[in-house]
Amino acid sequence: MFYRIAMCIGALSLAAIGPAVFAQEVAPDVLVKSVATEVLEIVRSDKEILAGNQKRIMDLAEEKVLPHFNFARMTALAMGPSWRRATPDQQKRVVEQFRTLLVHTYSSGLAAYRNQTIDYKPLRSKPADTEVIVRSEIRQSGAQAIPIDYNMEKTDGGWKVFDVAIGGVSLVTTYRETFSQEVRANGIDGLINTLVDKNKQNAGTRK
Repeated sequence: MFYRIAMCIGALSLAAIGPAVFAQEVAPDVLVKSVATEVLEIVRSDKEILAGNQKRIMDLAEEKVLPHFNFARMTALAMGPSWRRATPDQQKRVVEQFRTLLVHTYSSGLAAYRNQTIDYKPLRSKPADTEVIVRSEIRQSGAQAIPIDYNMEKTDGGWKVFDVAIGGVSLVTTYRETFSQEVRANGIDGLINTLVDKNKQNAGTRK
């Protein structure tokens, strides 16, 4: 459960960053730290979330978290060579389904979040860098701290996350093995169908 919560916080630490803030060219670690307190306070105090309102949880993830992730790049990295073999329509469908899958994952962690804290490590980067790693740790009393590393890229729309490593395990790498197995067995359309089925199952558990 603590690992799932860590995944959620990994996403939520960027949740309140808006376009205006991005435009100020603030360092990515400063962005992450500056919004984390505000976002996690919402999680702690929102009555609907505390009551387990699934729609409110999903809406929060959709509105606050997802705009700050580069799902196209995440999906391409997760698919590996299969991405280049996919048609534009297949690529679009995989991105949509992968995005939905991660919404459910983050929402599950969001629902369980309560009193965790975040420690941040000094950012090691150069001013000209367009990709950086923002390192942090999630701490909870009675549990071992979990490192969370954000792989971020500088885009025209600001800094965006293209991978998250939790406890040293890359989200993209984890899905790459699963995606590769599915593509080998059933092709790219088979992967899409598997993701669609998984998302339907997740939606069913939230009714």
